[in-house]
Amino acid sequence: MLSLQTSLAFLGVSLLLGITPGPDNIFVLLQSASHGRRAGLLVVLGLCAGLVVHTTAIALGLAAVFAASQTAFVVLKFAGAAYLAYLAWQAFRATAASTHDAPPPTLRPMQLFLRGMVMNLSNPKVVFFFLAFLPQFVDATRGSVAWQLAQLGGLFIVATLLAFGTISYFAASVGARLRGSVRAQTWMNRTAGTVFTALALRLALAQR
Repeated sequence: MLSLQTSLAFLGVSLLLGITPGPDNIFVLLQSASHGRRAGLLVVLGLCAGLVVHTTAIALGLAAVFAASQTAFVVLKFAGAAYLAYLAWQAFRATAASTHDAPPPTLRPMQLFLRGMVMNLSNPKVVFFFLAFLPQFVDATRGSVAWQLAQLGGLFIVATLLAFGTISYFAASVGARLRGSVRAQTWMNRTAGTVFTALALRLALAQR
């Protein structure tokens, strides 16, 4: 069982990590700005669902097995890069619509949720981050290590919801104003496409 001091320290560090610019929160920011607050929050929930999977794998010791496999790392990173490249292609080909035009088709809730989940699960760096980060807060004298890792994963998910939810809220507010302008929409789509392309290249070139 984690001590209160350890729990608060871990939660504080996790919140700081959540607001530090990185692939996941940039992804949330772009989705919120482009599709609205609800879309952003659904993406955040998808990311957190991915973190549940990573936490379970860490607690059960499966992540260490994955981390030892070079083949698994390469396959997963290229799958993630391909998915990001697909999102970039979608963003570049998206057309802007003025407020007088028919509204553009909206993504279904499950599509948005899966975007976040796939984004998280297809990034092998998350596994290595969890393997390096979570054990630092484990005290073997305080009971089951697996249970402590599960608790830490839960706290990290809470921190992610708070940090990414805040990013989503404010990004959507700015995006709502920009979506009223065709020029601004075009700019957002091109920016999103460029960022997704950069993230895809970054992941494809990632080393263990």
